[in-house]
Parts: sequence; C-alpha cells; structure tokens
Amino acid sequence: MGINGEGIAYYQNTLIFIPQALPGEIILSEITTISHNFLRAKLIKILSSSKLRNPNPPQLLGKVGGLELAHLRYPQQLKYKRLMVTEALRHFRPDGYHSYVVKPTIGANHPWHYRNKAQFQLRQVGDQLICGLYQTGTQKVVDSLNMPTQRPLTLKILKLLLPIIQALEIPIYNPEQHSGIIKTLVVRESVHFQQAQLTLITNSRKLPHKRQLIAAINEQIPAVISIAQNFNPKDDGPLWGDETNILWGKDYLQEKIGNKLFNLSPAAFFQLNPEQTAKLYQTAITALNPQATDIVVDAYAGVGTIGINLAEQVQQVIGGEIIPAAVEDANLNVQQNQLNNVRYQVGAVEELYPQWLQQGIKPTALIVDPPRVGLNSKFINFINQSQPQKFIYISCNPSTLARDLKELVKVYQVQWLQPLDMFPQTPHVEVVAKLIRK
Repeated sequence: MGINGEGIAYYQNTLIFIPQALPGEIILSEITTISHNFLRAKLIKILSSSKLRNPNPPQLLGKVGGLELAHLRYPQQLKYKRLMVTEALRHFRPDGYHSYVVKPTIGANHPWHYRNKAQFQLRQVGDQLICGLYQTGTQKVVDSLNMPTQRPLTLKILKLLLPIIQALEIPIYNPEQHSGIIKTLVVRESVHFQQAQLTLITNSRKLPHKRQLIAAINEQIPAVISIAQNFNPKDDGPLWGDETNILWGKDYLQEKIGNKLFNLSPAAFFQLNPEQTAKLYQTAITALNPQATDIVVDAYAGVGTIGINLAEQVQQVIGGEIIPAAVEDANLNVQQNQLNNVRYQVGAVEELYPQWLQQGIKPTALIVDPPRVGLNSKFINFINQSQPQKFIYISCNPSTLARDLKELVKVYQVQWLQPLDMFPQTPHVEVVAKLIRK
C-alpha cells in the first residue's frame, strides 16, 4: 500500500496506484492516468477479496476525502500506519535508523464519529441545497451530512441549519459566476461542554436576513453558543479569509483537555480528535519527563495546549507561533488556567529561538509540533547549536520527520518513535519521537 492508502500493483514492471485495492487481492481495474514512470487506475471489480477488507464500508467511500482507509479493517489500519513510519525512515536513512524502536500504533477507542469540526461547502443545485465535501479531485460538492467520521452534534447542527438558510432565501455562492454569499459552513463542537461554534464563510461582507437567521438559530439550535462570519472573497487559496466577526453570542468556544480549559476563537487551530489529543499530549509529556527545574520551549505552539498542560510540572514554558490570533488565544488560555510561568510570542520560531538564547534563556527541554512541512532548516541548526538535553518531536508527517532526523541525529539519539492514530479511516499518522542529547 502507498502513503495515500492506495493499493500498489504492477503491470509489466510498471507501478500502478489503485485506490481501495488491498494487498493480496485479484482485481479488475481501469487505467485512468499514464505518467512517465507510473500509472493510476480505478477499481472496477474485486475478483478475489482480502480478509483484511472492511465488510461494511461507508457509502461515501471513494466519493470524498477523509475515508481513504475505510475499506481496511481497523486493526490493519494501525499496522499500516506503523509501516508508513518505518518506510519513511528506510527512505531517508537517518544515521542508525535500523536500530530505532518504532512502537505499535496507539489506536482510537472510537475510530468513527470523532471529528469535532466540520468545514462543509454549500452549493445550490436547482432548488436543492447541497452541503458537504468536495468529490475527490474535483470542485463538485457531494452531500456529506452522513459523513461517518464527523461527531454527531456537528452533523445535527448542519442538518437543522440548511432549512433555515433555505427558508430565508440567503444567496448561496456560485463559483462559476463568483456570485452569491454563503460559501462554507464551519461547525466546531466542544465535546466536554456539548456546545458548538458556527462560522459562515462568505463571499461578501453583507449577510442578508442576518437578524432573522440569528433568531432562528437561537430558537431551533440551542447548542450553538456563538455565530461568526468570516469574509473570504477569494476563489482559491485558504478556506478562511483574514476578517472574522462575531455576529452573536460568545467570542470563544471552551474545550477541556486533561484538567485544563481552552478558549478557541473561530479561526484558531485545535486538534480535531479530542480523545486522541489527550493520549498524544500524555505520551509527549511522559516522554519529556518534566522536572521542576526545566525550562521548556513550546515551538509551533498553536493555542498553547501542550505547554499549558505541562506548565505546573516545570519552571518555565516559553512558546512561539506564527499566527497572531492563535497567540492571543494562547495567552488568554494561560490567564484562564491561572499560570504565571508561561508566555507565548508571535513569530516564526527560527527567528524567536535565537532571540530567547540571546536574552539568556537556557532551554533544558524542547517540544516541537510543526506543520506537515516539518522543521525549518535554520531552526534545526539553532537546536543543534544550543543542544537542549531533552527533545520531543511531534510529527504529522513521517516523511519530513525522517528527513529532519538526518540532521538532528548529529547531536541527538533517537530513543523511540510512537505512532498514534489521530485520524482513523485516513492514511495520516501522528508520531511522537523521543530524542536525548548524545
């Protein structure tokens, strides 16, 4: 199987990628793409099925993203994810990778209905309102109100919201004509408090029938405690625009991880699987083995979830994050949890880290949780020069982790790597790597 969950086959020594095909199966497929050194195909018929195949795959399998592994039984998904980590190491070959301990993947108790946030497109097709995800590889929206990885409350809110929007005849965005107003509906659920935050992403700052819309949501969907509007007139690029305004209700949605409370503004990044997030942070903090004398750098900090969760066990936490709204949320979360040894700053971590060193801060421990592109090479150089004793690397992309380890193992020894399944039914795997200075 490939890194995107597709089956890999050969025809006359040519590599073929076939989504939803499993190892050991005999299948009939149709070639859809011919490239220089590989082919892509679609599955037509399974002639001989694998015992690893999920006998009850969801209806949306193959139609939308986020279900690339839903045809594979869950225990095998966990084995696949561990294999993706070992394959990445084999490909990049950091020094000593043969002897790295890669632990079995930590699975989810609930591999379905786990996503606490739905970002669904809205389209008008005739007199029907379609709400859902893009069909794989296209801009066509597929009705996804039964998406089996979404938490039930997020879908319930969307199902109740559509008739309200339709009754008020609020114009729906049309990408061909670049007309209409509502483009995307975003619902984020607080699992702990069973409340939700709703954001309408719009093509215009105007929102017709705003008062009636808010009144109807208040009356019919009491779980929604905050309604926001995000203005994004662009057709391509990020889903969110730069301008977000609260139309009604609370500025923040509150969520709890461990015994800590977090305030989330509409556009703030927050992990999508609360149950697995708690396991991830526990794994990372246990690996760090925090001591009362530790000075911890929390790099790529988001809204401060990791640093705040370990703050009471260390002397100081200092963090950096490039998104100003996230840093604002992080510092608010520090105050809310009544911590006085944590601070977060806006900026790229490769710029902030040398400044902290110049200020005389001597980190003893480092936690990084970078985006999929991995660590900035300049930052890696600073890490290798300053050499904090303890180092935890949380990765959402085994390939960039393995690439970064090539440089980091000049100074650090890899104690172990722990894969964790944050997104069941998809090929994505989170990895906690424990490094110690040689």
